[in-house]
Amino acid sequence: MAEMKTSDIRAMSPDQMDDAVLNLKKERFNLRFQRATGQLENTSRLREARRDIARIKTIAAQKRDGKSK
Repeated sequence: MAEMKTSDIRAMSPDQMDDAVLNLKKERFNLRFQRATGQLENTSRLREARRDIARIKTIAAQKRDGKSK
């Protein structure tokens, strides 16, 4: 999964955002286990997943507060 763009995230509904965060958290959990067992090939994906989660949560908070651009 590639890095998510903010325009794609802004087009999501709140339920879709929640699902995306849940999926990314599951992926991050699996990536952490792969890293611990030495099976992780793309180490940068951990960082991307963490940042994607933060990006989605930030945009969701902005939408809730009515500060959407």
